[in-house]
Amino acid sequence: MTGLQWKSAAKLVKGYAKKTFSPVEVAEACLAQIARHDGRLNAMAAVHAEEALAEAKASEKRWMRAEPQGPVDGVPALIKDLLLVRGWPTLRGSLTVDRHQAWDQDAPSVARLRECGAVFLGATTTPEFGWKGVTDSPLTGITRNPWDVTKTPGGSSGGSAAAAAAGYAPLTLGTDGGGSIRIPAGFTGIFGLKPSFGRVPAYPLSPFGTVAHVGPMTRTVEDACLMMNVIAQPDARDWTSLPPDGVDYTAKLGRGIKGLKIAYSPTLGYVEADPGIAKLVRDAVRVLEELGAEVEEVDPGFADPAATFRILWWSGARALLGKLPEEKKALLDPALADVVAQSMAITLDDYQDAVKARGVLGSQMRQFMEGYDLLVTPTLPIPAFEAGRLSPADTDNTGKWVNWTPFSYPFNLTQQPAASVPCGFTRDGLPAGLHIVGRMFGDRTVLKAAHAYERATAWHKARPPGY
Repeated sequence: MTGLQWKSAAKLVKGYAKKTFSPVEVAEACLAQIARHDGRLNAMAAVHAEEALAEAKASEKRWMRAEPQGPVDGVPALIKDLLLVRGWPTLRGSLTVDRHQAWDQDAPSVARLRECGAVFLGATTTPEFGWKGVTDSPLTGITRNPWDVTKTPGGSSGGSAAAAAAGYAPLTLGTDGGGSIRIPAGFTGIFGLKPSFGRVPAYPLSPFGTVAHVGPMTRTVEDACLMMNVIAQPDARDWTSLPPDGVDYTAKLGRGIKGLKIAYSPTLGYVEADPGIAKLVRDAVRVLEELGAEVEEVDPGFADPAATFRILWWSGARALLGKLPEEKKALLDPALADVVAQSMAITLDDYQDAVKARGVLGSQMRQFMEGYDLLVTPTLPIPAFEAGRLSPADTDNTGKWVNWTPFSYPFNLTQQPAASVPCGFTRDGLPAGLHIVGRMFGDRTVLKAAHAYERATAWHKARPPGY
């Protein structure tokens, strides 16, 4: 059967139940898609075909007995190479990580997927330790965008995004410490959710601290909801995780958004967006109005928190890599090594001032959101740019990727749920994203709004040419 690699997870499990096709057939189709295209995209850090087919055969037997192990039994999944997978080296895009050590644990999100029978095809690429908004590393080289292989897919979950967009698997896991799920979702035309901090447990916790989230990256909102039902379960290893909320994210998903109050901020008060991107987002906001939402154009009222974010993020890089032996520092991405060098100038007072500034921003956004169910902005102010560059005009190695991601990192500081849903294409055929930010713990509302918009449009159905 052709086209199995493009079916959603929701449709796959229905097909398995009806015995229309099998997990083995689907795994083979997805592995064939990887083999056909990854020579150009370089989205895979490792492919584990033999293990995947063994898992698919075990799933097939369970479905034949009508005894699936969970809601994603037999569904192909890909794991970002920052998240531990039992039996696989997790090399984090770095030449400094020793692959010859015990790899005997699954990260919480990986463990929940495994328990529910997901078929792990392999690991997706990441920049070194997930440090930047594009995806290239000394270990795996440059990952490319399936919509235009001369362009970046974004990062740091760029491998997961490119893989989902290219039909490698319906379910992919990403991490987001400054936009790392939403940036590549926006650049590749898929859906990505950064859940409320703690909703999806993590272990080990990110060295970059409490700005880092784990979440789903999929081609449809429904699949992200299905994935959230699995991965948003407790894990005692994460002492920052939230108690289970008992929510079925797939339930009542189609009820629409009539009456929701939405704040629309095209610039956050300080961002200059590409005119083509700005128009696509305005058009998307009109669709939300047509669906019955009450939209008000208003800025949330905070100044650009880039300096605060940089101090906190750069301090994480220092804690992670500052004590590496010089011979290992020489193996780092040069721009990351420069960030580590910069971080040595950060004082304890600087750090504490950044923590205080973050608290002020978080409080301000909690109060602002009392008047609105959602805040919407562009996901990014620009379309995808050249692959292999740190930024659209990187003339130095000072880690200035924060400059072109102004809509994403503020909401890592505030820990609110936020998602990117595809909202059209530029004149050059590159995807654009609508950024939907919810109240803290309002993940379900974010998903409901994204699903309503997705159902009213067809952007999510588009496939990159040649795939």
